[in-house]
Amino acid sequence: MKFNEVNESYTMAEAIQEAQRCLHCKVPQCKKACPISNEIPDWIHELKKGNLGNAISIIRTKSNLPAVCGRVCAHERQCEGSCVLGKKGQHINIGKLERFIADFDAENHLTHEDMAEKSRGKVAVIGSGPAGITVAGDLSRMGFAVEMFEMEHQCGGVLRYGIPEYRLPKEVVAREIRHIESMGVTIHRDTTVGVETTIDKMFEQGFDAIFIGTGTGKPKSLSIPVKTITGSDKQINSEDLRGVRLATHFLRRMELYNEGFISHDEVSVRPGHRVMVIGCGNTAMDAARTAIRIGAERVDVVYHRGIENMAALKAEYDDAIKEGAHFNWHSSITEIHIDDQENIKEVVIETREKDENGEEKVTRRTEPADRIIMAVGATPNTRIVRTTSGLENDEKKFLITRDIPYGMTTRKGVFAGGDVANRQATVVHAMQDAKRVAEGIAQYVDAVKLMNAIEGQ
Repeated sequence: MKFNEVNESYTMAEAIQEAQRCLHCKVPQCKKACPISNEIPDWIHELKKGNLGNAISIIRTKSNLPAVCGRVCAHERQCEGSCVLGKKGQHINIGKLERFIADFDAENHLTHEDMAEKSRGKVAVIGSGPAGITVAGDLSRMGFAVEMFEMEHQCGGVLRYGIPEYRLPKEVVAREIRHIESMGVTIHRDTTVGVETTIDKMFEQGFDAIFIGTGTGKPKSLSIPVKTITGSDKQINSEDLRGVRLATHFLRRMELYNEGFISHDEVSVRPGHRVMVIGCGNTAMDAARTAIRIGAERVDVVYHRGIENMAALKAEYDDAIKEGAHFNWHSSITEIHIDDQENIKEVVIETREKDENGEEKVTRRTEPADRIIMAVGATPNTRIVRTTSGLENDEKKFLITRDIPYGMTTRKGVFAGGDVANRQATVVHAMQDAKRVAEGIAQYVDAVKLMNAIEGQ
């Protein structure tokens, strides 16, 4: 059940025409608003002259994932939202231009990065999501021998298993991984740290430093009272119902089905189902839009706050509306009604809104439902902490890190970044944090080698 990408790319003529609109500002606000300080005016200037090789070379000095960022970055809140032409409602379509350049480069093999001599040190990277790819790419360019360890059969982390095909084609992720490998990064797939190997064993194998970028693999959930349709309380946790699924689990199963690893019966949503999605971030939008594509009869997004508070990008919300999703603001599911076989039949939705006098008005209604998908955040898996001495996490299970050297955990030589260190945000924010951690790793390894050299004299 492949889903076609929803946003079309530029043609060459369209891309150059759009690039020619750029004012090439002396103090570019778009660059200031980019978390990784992408040299946006410079590569757009090269594009409008037709120098696509120069353009991609400039982009890659800051980004290891240009084709990904061009598609899924929060452009409206960052670079495009700060473009001076945006005041007239005509901002440069920076994301679409970056995507065009990255795709053109991949299709025509314009650039090949020089492979730096790997003599500066040896670093292990655990996890191949945005943070792991960024650390691996940056350290490889700096002259480090990098080996990446990924528990899944396919690399990419949330890029592969969390963002649907219609927003981010998996071939785009695969070719970014191939680019990292072409830089000399060795990837060990189907390898779970904490099971097949441990951090202690990695140090025994000669790694100078280890980076943990495993993200937040343990989704949060909500406990909702369960009753039978006859009205009696049912002694069952809502999380244990067959019809309740976590959004990350649902999206991952959909991708595994598309890859041929599981059958369609193992994807929870079926054509004709009535689906309730709890939450209003980008993951909730992805779950809602995926359910619509599967053929759900109706999809409702239920959010306890208002539209002005949603974490999702407005563009994602607008697309969900166009595709048929329904939104319930200031609302919560307060009861789940099931039959004797524990199948979900309906839910009670409670809405709290203030009237013109500022007084809260509470209404309750019962709606038919077959599936509930929860998109309410996630926390890190603790497998690596449990199998590593000296590695500590906080009360919310996030790894504890420090600022000097940036990103080092409580275990000497072990670093962490992105979601696993409670620096949760978008793909590009994970990259921003990871770039700082890569610098911290380089400083640490250089300092240790220098100290060892001095002591050996």
